[in-house]
Amino acid sequence: MSGATEVRLAARPEGTPKPSDFDVVATDVPRPAPGQLLVRNLWVSVDPYMRGRMSEAKSYAEPYALGKVMHGGAVGEVVESTVDGYAPGDTVLHMKGWRTHAVLTPDQASKVDGSVAPLSTYLGVLGMTGLTAWIGLLDRASLRAGDTVFVSGAAGAVGSVVGQLAKLKGAGRVIGSAGSAEKVRWLTEDLGFDAAFNYKDGPVAGQLRDAAPDGIDVYFDNVGGEHLEAAIDSANLHARFAVCGMISGYNATEPNPAPRNLMQIVGKRLRIQGFLVGDHYDRHADFVADVAPLVASGSLRYSETVVEGIENAPKAFLDMLAGANTGKMLVRV
Repeated sequence: MSGATEVRLAARPEGTPKPSDFDVVATDVPRPAPGQLLVRNLWVSVDPYMRGRMSEAKSYAEPYALGKVMHGGAVGEVVESTVDGYAPGDTVLHMKGWRTHAVLTPDQASKVDGSVAPLSTYLGVLGMTGLTAWIGLLDRASLRAGDTVFVSGAAGAVGSVVGQLAKLKGAGRVIGSAGSAEKVRWLTEDLGFDAAFNYKDGPVAGQLRDAAPDGIDVYFDNVGGEHLEAAIDSANLHARFAVCGMISGYNATEPNPAPRNLMQIVGKRLRIQGFLVGDHYDRHADFVADVAPLVASGSLRYSETVVEGIENAPKAFLDMLAGANTGKMLVRV
C-alpha cells in the first residue's frame, strides 16, 4: 500500500486564508487497532463553517489544532476492518476528511450505498448540506404554501437546495442572489427560481425590492451583512428568517456595519432564528426519505464543483470561500 497524505493547519489566518496557512504532509498509512476500521477516502468535503474552526475565537465548535490534520465530511472505502459488520469494500460516511486514509471506530462511521445514489451526494444534496437546507426551510422558517422566499448565496450547496425545495413544497415565488451572471442563469433556467440577481450589480436592497415588489415571507440567510439588511427591509409582517451562516463576514477583520435597520424586527414582528445542522441529525432519516426520491426522479437537481487530489484541498477551500463553486465544492481524493 502506498503512503498517505494529510492536510494540516499550519497557521491561523488573519483575514482571508492563504495557501501558506496549510501544510500538505506525506505520512505513513495508519494501521487499525482492534475495534477500528481503516478507510481510504474517496471524496472530501470543504465547507464554509471550516473557516471559523481555523480561528481560536470562541465558537460553537472546537478550533482546529495548529500542526494537526484538519477534519470534515468524507466518504471512503473500508480497506481493513477489525470490526464485525464492516468488511473491505464497504463505503462509509464519516468526519475525518482532509486526508487520504482515516482510522475510525464504528460509531464514527455510517454505511452509504453507492448504488442508491452517487457517493459524492452523501456529502452534498443527501448529506449535511441538504439536511441544512431542509431543516432550515421547513422547520426553522416554517415554509407555508404561497410564501415568497428569498435565498442568499443561492448558487451554493445549501442555497441551491433551499430554493428548489421551496418551489417543490408550494412557495409562491422564490428569489435567489448569486455572484455572477452565469450563476443567475443557472438558478432561473435550470433550477426553477422565479427570479435571481447578481449582488455585484448594485445595492442588494434595490435589486431585492425589484424582484419581490410585494415583499418576502421567508429569508434563508447564508450571507449576512448587506443581504440581511435588505431582507429586513423587504420583509412582510411576521416574516420568518432562518440564519444558516454569514459568509460575507467570515474573513472580515473589522465588524460589518450592516444591518442598520434592526428596529424593523420589532415593527414587523419578525422571527429570526439561527440554527446548526448538528442539532438535527436525529432527523436525517426523515430528510433522506423525503428528499432522496426527489433527487432520484430529477425533480431536485444538484451541481458539484470537483477539485482533483487531496493536495489541492486547500485550493478547493479557498475557491469555495471566494464563491468559485456552483453547488457543492468537493475534493476527489
